[in-house]
Amino acid sequence: MTSFLERARADIGTAPIVAVQSGARRFQIHRLTAVAEYAAMDDMRDRARAIRLHTLANLDRYLSQFADAVTSNGGRVFFAADATEANDYITRVATDRGVRRIVKAKSMLTEEIHLNDALERHGLEVIETDLGELIVQLSGDKPSHIIAPVLHKTRFEVGELFRDQMDVPYTDDPEELNAIAREYLRHRFLTADMGISGVNVAVASTGSICLVTNEGNGRLSTTAPRIHIAVMGMERIVPSVGDLGVILEVLARSATGQKLSSYTNILTGPRRPGEPDGPDELHVVIVDNGRSNVLAGSTAEILACIRCGACLNACPVYKVVGGHAYGTTYQGPVGAALTPSLFDLDEWADLPYASTLCGACLEVCPVRIDIPRLLLEQRRRAVDAKVGPMWMKRPLQFYASIATHPRRFRRLLSVGSLFGRLVRSGWIAKLPWRGSAWTDTRDLKAPGRSFHARWRRRGT
Repeated sequence: MTSFLERARADIGTAPIVAVQSGARRFQIHRLTAVAEYAAMDDMRDRARAIRLHTLANLDRYLSQFADAVTSNGGRVFFAADATEANDYITRVATDRGVRRIVKAKSMLTEEIHLNDALERHGLEVIETDLGELIVQLSGDKPSHIIAPVLHKTRFEVGELFRDQMDVPYTDDPEELNAIAREYLRHRFLTADMGISGVNVAVASTGSICLVTNEGNGRLSTTAPRIHIAVMGMERIVPSVGDLGVILEVLARSATGQKLSSYTNILTGPRRPGEPDGPDELHVVIVDNGRSNVLAGSTAEILACIRCGACLNACPVYKVVGGHAYGTTYQGPVGAALTPSLFDLDEWADLPYASTLCGACLEVCPVRIDIPRLLLEQRRRAVDAKVGPMWMKRPLQFYASIATHPRRFRRLLSVGSLFGRLVRSGWIAKLPWRGSAWTDTRDLKAPGRSFHARWRRRGT
């Protein structure tokens, strides 16, 4: 498997990264405007954080309450310990009921468990209906952003893709592209046997699931087919409808700068007798897949995330390398903090180092998750497990032995100052060994006089 640095180097400066930077900047501007117009935002962020942390601390109780409520509403609940159990259950429901065509609303969790691959291995047709996810599926690509899967693609690329995959005339007009996708999907919605969705937020007290989208595909995927399967991460729950209201106040504003997403759907159970719309069956698959381990560990706070994507839009690293550099379902700061705990630390130990620790992610997080602290904790775990960048160990030990002894430190500064005077331009253009990672893309300021030396000189 390639490393984060290898993937990043392959993407930096390419056209997709330019598209990512433009899209992330646009999201940031929208968020800033929405927050400035909403005087209660800070208070709501505090309330949202309290709700999420309280729920995580009592997760077993609320999951049990939710499961009972879903069952009493006529739905079915399946607790999946891992991806295999989740995929097997969904596949079994589909094959037992003679399903042939499946339409899917956007779900990062189904990306995480590779549900599409599992269904297609059993000969089932799976169609992504979120416009971004459809583009990803048709192009054989991967999502590059939590809420905007094809942030890295331009409308010109989408026009070429639709021409090649849908046999339509080329156009790069956004309205025409949307109309093409709408026509392509309409028949598939009406002939699908099963719809699959994610769950943005579940409500324990009522057994309801809330889907937040800006496209009508979520409603069609969950109500037109005769079977609806909602795939839910076990942490995506709040105690009450009132708590859901608080989460919704901060979610859309943080994600896209909207007061409320265009389609905020609350679904409670399957179609009841006499109701004209809705599925005959509702199955809620609650997935663990490593979340219990995260909840029991030192990075449990990351499970409070409501998947708004604001931390990606604010992160200077994400905007330079794009989402694919992270190599995992969850990109950006949240992915760097979550993935090493959710999956194998050895495989993902480099992700926590993909950060400047500038704190921009904490500043914009709607539930105030201290992502910089969690990244430092992941780095500590990597060092303890001896799977981090171990080449740094000796240099850091040397630095610690110097920095903790004032006399040694001042001597080192004096040596550095003397060296800096030898560099006439004041900038170092080339460093050896690991230092080349810096000077390959920028010059390094040569060391000058220390603060103490300047202070003494000023005093005379």
